[in-house]
Amino acid sequence: MEYDTFNKQGATIANVGFTTNLSAYGSVKETWLAIFIILVVVEVVLLLLLLFLRKRILIAIALIKEASRAIGYIMSSLFYPIVTFVLLVVCVAYWGITALYLATSGAPLYVISAPNNSTPGCSNITGNTTCDPVGFNSSSTGCQESRCIFYKYNTEGIFQQNLFNLQIYNVFGFLWCINFVIALGQCVLAGTFASYYWAFHKPKDIPYFPVSGAFMRTLRYHTGSLAFGSLILTIVQMIRIVLEYLDHKLKGAQNPCTRFLLCCLKCCFWCLEKFIKFLNRNAYIMIAVYGKNFCVSAKNAFKLLMRNIVRVVVLDKITDLLIFFGKLIVVGGVGVLAFFFFSGRLPIPNDAFKSPTLNYYWIPILTVVVGSYMIAQGFFSVYNMCVDTLFLCFLEDLERNDGSAEKPYYMPKSLMSILNKKNRPPKTEEKKKKKK
Repeated sequence: MEYDTFNKQGATIANVGFTTNLSAYGSVKETWLAIFIILVVVEVVLLLLLLFLRKRILIAIALIKEASRAIGYIMSSLFYPIVTFVLLVVCVAYWGITALYLATSGAPLYVISAPNNSTPGCSNITGNTTCDPVGFNSSSTGCQESRCIFYKYNTEGIFQQNLFNLQIYNVFGFLWCINFVIALGQCVLAGTFASYYWAFHKPKDIPYFPVSGAFMRTLRYHTGSLAFGSLILTIVQMIRIVLEYLDHKLKGAQNPCTRFLLCCLKCCFWCLEKFIKFLNRNAYIMIAVYGKNFCVSAKNAFKLLMRNIVRVVVLDKITDLLIFFGKLIVVGGVGVLAFFFFSGRLPIPNDAFKSPTLNYYWIPILTVVVGSYMIAQGFFSVYNMCVDTLFLCFLEDLERNDGSAEKPYYMPKSLMSILNKKNRPPKTEEKKKKKK
């Protein structure tokens, strides 16, 4: 429509020519023709992708439905993010207390100071003389207004000179603890949903208390693997912190080669951190399923995903889109309700529940929105972990089993129908059917 309008007006790019005013190009027909062609090409590519990947998309949708069914049977899994949150709070509190203790570990130094050196008798006070606040007497200095005030903590001595190194060690331990707590949550949830998938008759064969059982198994058998995976991720994160520190210190440097090298290193280690998080997540799933160590589990998970790379990409994008819409609905709905409530536009007959009159109501609205996003992030992470676990179990099921009586498929019937697979009955049942 825009192209047709400007075409009738005769607005072409020849009338505008070359200009730095980019908004002028929005008033010529060639711009809208180019946008139209690009959109048509993108639409054709999307339609072709939907056409050729329709089977894999159906598998992804079936897995997402099965994940919803699994969470419906194991509702206690939705409350595990509260455990993760409590453990994270403990880690943050311990790091903060330790950092504060290290920062104040030296002996306090006090110096004699006068608020006004022009006062008679106070001109000789320079602020460099130490004092004891307990036995200090202003008359001994000759200045009645002199005070013994805190100056700083003592930085002399071997312990005080290594405070910076100790703070780095504290940060390293903090990151390691945080990554370990997250890894613990991922492995526990993976063990929970793996017990659902490998139950042949669902929900009858699902074990009792699957979350607590997976939690105890993880603590008893897999703590070392989780700590090792967390350590690898922590080392990469520490390198990124060092690069950010160097970038901050070298901001005034005019050397373009140094800036370019730092930028490349930061980009590479950012990509490496994302890859390690992805690999660790799938390695923890394999640890929960087979109980092998971290290195073997990471290798097996990586090979399994590479053998099914197209399915991985399709499922990942569909799941990300679904979870994004879920978060958007939750956060948007809560934000709209908070806006109408705090702005007084929501009619409430009971005065006890009416919001107070606020001069600036955007602060409580933003607080509610951020809080709802954090809660939604925690609960949707359970759903995401469920989809990833069921997907890896599904790929293992396809490779390990063939539908025979000795190796039956554990996947739901919806996935069997999509893949045109079925479990063959035992030979005794086949003979009975033939006799009938």
